[in-house]
Amino acid sequence: MKTKATSETVEKVIFDGLEEIGAEGEVTREATFEALDIDSLDVVELAQIVEDEFGVRLEGDDLKGLETVGQVIDLVVARA
Repeated sequence: MKTKATSETVEKVIFDGLEEIGAEGEVTREATFEALDIDSLDVVELAQIVEDEFGVRLEGDDLKGLETVGQVIDLVVARA
């Protein structure tokens, strides 16, 4: 059963996922992927975590132009 995608649950899963992937620095909604030293392969891994947890599929084009953790959270909540 997939987790209900509220803003709070998505934020927690993404924050935990980024820390698991090895984000450097403090993970906040305002943090950029560049500041967290998250590369494109890490973003693909994060997208897989989101799909597994919420059933929301994020493709490469969906993630282009997204720079902050908060933008990804908002996208997942909007798609769920």
